[in-house]
Amino acid sequence: MVILTLNCGSSSAKYQIYDWSAQEVLAVGVVERIGQDYSTIEHNAKGKEEYQTRFSSPTHKEAIELIIATILDTELGVIQKIDEIKAVGHRVLHGGELFKKSVIVDDEVLKEFESLVHLGPLHMPANIMGIKAAKQVLPAVPHCAIMDTAWHQSMPSEAFMYAVPYQWYTDHNVRRYGFHGTSYVYTAKRASVLLGKDPKDTNVIIAHIGNGASICAVKNGVCIDTSMGMTPLEGLVMGTRSGDLDPAILPYIMNESGMSASEMDTALNKQSGLVAISGKYSDRRDIRNAAAEGDERAALAIRLECYRLKKYIGAYTAAIGKVDALIMTAGVGEMAPHIREGALSGLEHIGIKLDSEKNAKAQCRNAELVISTDDSPVKIFVIPTDEELVMTEDTYALVQGTYDVHTNFTYSFESRDYVNKARAEGLKKDLEKKPYLKELLA
Repeated sequence: MVILTLNCGSSSAKYQIYDWSAQEVLAVGVVERIGQDYSTIEHNAKGKEEYQTRFSSPTHKEAIELIIATILDTELGVIQKIDEIKAVGHRVLHGGELFKKSVIVDDEVLKEFESLVHLGPLHMPANIMGIKAAKQVLPAVPHCAIMDTAWHQSMPSEAFMYAVPYQWYTDHNVRRYGFHGTSYVYTAKRASVLLGKDPKDTNVIIAHIGNGASICAVKNGVCIDTSMGMTPLEGLVMGTRSGDLDPAILPYIMNESGMSASEMDTALNKQSGLVAISGKYSDRRDIRNAAAEGDERAALAIRLECYRLKKYIGAYTAAIGKVDALIMTAGVGEMAPHIREGALSGLEHIGIKLDSEKNAKAQCRNAELVISTDDSPVKIFVIPTDEELVMTEDTYALVQGTYDVHTNFTYSFESRDYVNKARAEGLKKDLEKKPYLKELLA
């Protein structure tokens, strides 16, 4: 059984082809610049050279048609017939309070997604367009939706409510929802495996740090709080997003400068965060290089990001009580030792003891690593996330009729014997270049 997963943005469509019988990824890729003067596709198939080309893609429908044509191509492809694809899984940003778990998409579900567009106006229209386009191209197979917000539906009301007029919640759905849910499902379950504990007995703090960044408090295997709010803007300092700030700043600057609400939204989402503080960079590698060359604003951007992370770790330690482990994941969490060092050093008084030497060596996307000292009461893990696998497993289970909310459902990666074949092969190559990684393996 082959499963296609799609993550459609406003001008992009990321995809993965997974062979369920062989339990392995056959191909991954992305189409970008959809709706622009030209589009591009980057396609990586198992055992084949990377393929890139330009083409015309006015809408997501043409993009998905090209994805299908590429995976069927005699030279580039990984399957022979389109009917080998038995299901499609779609990432959906916002499930609101309507969806607490993944669902098979029918006309009624699509209508409910359309009713939630106001909660995610930047992402939801593209998610819905992607589903509709894929259903046109592949009308005979089930299409499933995996919500970014579903994992966080276990938050208690004191964590998800804002202290604003109550009718904002009842009439306009204003509350904390949280995002990066599929990443948290994977990393929380993997942390339980590494700790040798049942998920319901596991207490962890997980920091998902990429261009977008959030942090999640997990108690007894479920989310009790998270830093992102009604939208992905709240919380940590991000590549181009502000994170937390005094809300009174918004009307003040709008009055002072004459900015419109739309202009303010753009400023907070696309012109703030690290790019605003550094003055030019949102990529942490560029910021670190600039700081090393004496750029004071770049150095400030690093300190600001790390300080905000540290504050949230302290707050979530207080919220959880006894913490078993702290997990760093996503691109920056997995590959930026200086951010981990800045955020985690000096936390010995709450049981988090970072081993600086291990941390400096821990740069690997193919293995789960330990970077805490041997005597640290709280383990520190670097766990490469796998959101696509969560999407694939949810889709398969929905089609088979075995799916349920994550507390009543067991993923393959919850087994101590679970092996990601592609990462296992990648790790062999990593160990040839960096043999010291073996000492860090979790």
